[in-house]
This record gives sequence, C-alpha cells and structure tokens, in this order.
Amino acid sequence: MQESISTESERTPPPEGEATAAETVAGTTEAPVAAEAMAMNAEPAFEVRSAQFQTLEATASLGGERDRKLDLLMDLTLPVAIELGRTNMLIRDILDLQRGSVVEFEKLASEPVDILINGKKMAEGEVVVIEKHFGIRITNLVDASERVKGLGR
Repeated sequence: MQESISTESERTPPPEGEATAAETVAGTTEAPVAAEAMAMNAEPAFEVRSAQFQTLEATASLGGERDRKLDLLMDLTLPVAIELGRTNMLIRDILDLQRGSVVEFEKLASEPVDILINGKKMAEGEVVVIEKHFGIRITNLVDASERVKGLGR
C-alpha cells in the first residue's frame, strides 16, 4: 500500500480559529509531514529523541590546566634592553675612540628610547633619573598587531 503525502500547495487552510493537525500534534506548523503522518495513524518516518549533552564540569578543569601552564611561563626570564640610538662608524673612527670621546646617534635627545624585550621592540619611553639611578618611563606601547608581525623575523 502506497501513501502519498500532500504538498504545501495541495493543503487547504483550516477555518479561522481551528488548528491544523500539525499545530495540534506538534504545537507549531514546523513539522507538518510528521504531524500528518501521525494524524493518519501511521508511524512517522523518523524517530524523535531528546538531546544528550556533556556535563560542563569536564571543560571547567581545562581552565586550571591553562593557568598552570601560564604560571610556568611567568617564571621565565627575558632580556630587556633600552636602545638610546644607533649609528654606523668607520673602523678608523672606532679605533680612534678614547676616554672622553662622544659618539653621536641618529636619534635626537627629545625622541623616545626603544624598549626591547627579547630583541623585539615592545614599547617606547623617556629616560628619567631616580636618585642616582636611570630609569625609563613607558610612554607608548607597540600595537599588538605590530608585535605579532615581529615574531616571524
């Protein structure tokens, strides 16, 4: 015995205020084929089961593991260098250097110094004197996208 299922165009709308078989069985009009099959006392073509989800407790432990890995990184030591400026000199001029010689850099005195971490520029700052020690006040951080570009070099 062959059953035919009517298409959307073959259906006639119910009178005003009455629900279709799909609305009555499924609560909405989103499953008309299954509702019509159930209305004709036939078994639906698919099986409906409730969804099964994993518990959230398993993923919560990943955060702790990530924190432990970050804690390991926090104890690493990286070299930090402050670059006042750069210049190129002839070997003759380098050999002529002596106590009291002045080496002139390309940077002006008013320009910020570069702060290099592990050889990569991460920030700029200005030189300050605290009691008898030099220090650097950070005035500008290098944009994160620029730092990522420098990783491949």
